[in-house]
Amino acid sequence: MRFVTLLWHADQPIGICVFQSPPLSLRQRNRFFGTSGRWTRTGLRALNRKLVMLSRVVLHPSWRGAGVAAQFVRASCRACPFDWIEALAQMGHINPFFEKAGFVRVGVSRSTSRTIAAHSALWGGRGRTHGTRKRKSQVSAETHAKSRHAEPVYYIFDNRR
Repeated sequence: MRFVTLLWHADQPIGICVFQSPPLSLRQRNRFFGTSGRWTRTGLRALNRKLVMLSRVVLHPSWRGAGVAAQFVRASCRACPFDWIEALAQMGHINPFFEKAGFVRVGVSRSTSRTIAAHSALWGGRGRTHGTRKRKSQVSAETHAKSRHAEPVYYIFDNRR
């Protein structure tokens, strides 16, 4: 599932917000909603009807710093047909962008290990061994090398009216 909004200036697109299905389990989400993180098929269907992840926000460089981005993200979230919108962002440590857009900062996801499996788990991936099969990791070795020390901030947007 994907939902996309575009920001236009005259006839030129200057911004995009991409929403996608949420990862299976995130520690900070479980904390916020008071869930265990163990999902049944019915529970997953309910989650996917109510929750979406804002996975990408891009704004043309000439429009950055003009105060447009937070308004664009807020309007995009309001247009999104889901009750809850979540975001994970490393930049949340230095820039209150998501708070300006109306998100609530829930907490920081930290890993006790710097392995690729633990890194993938921060972002909702499955990097753990399951029985005799190794599940595919969600982050590549290159991504892991670049951001293995990441501790993303988890945000939630209440879109219920």
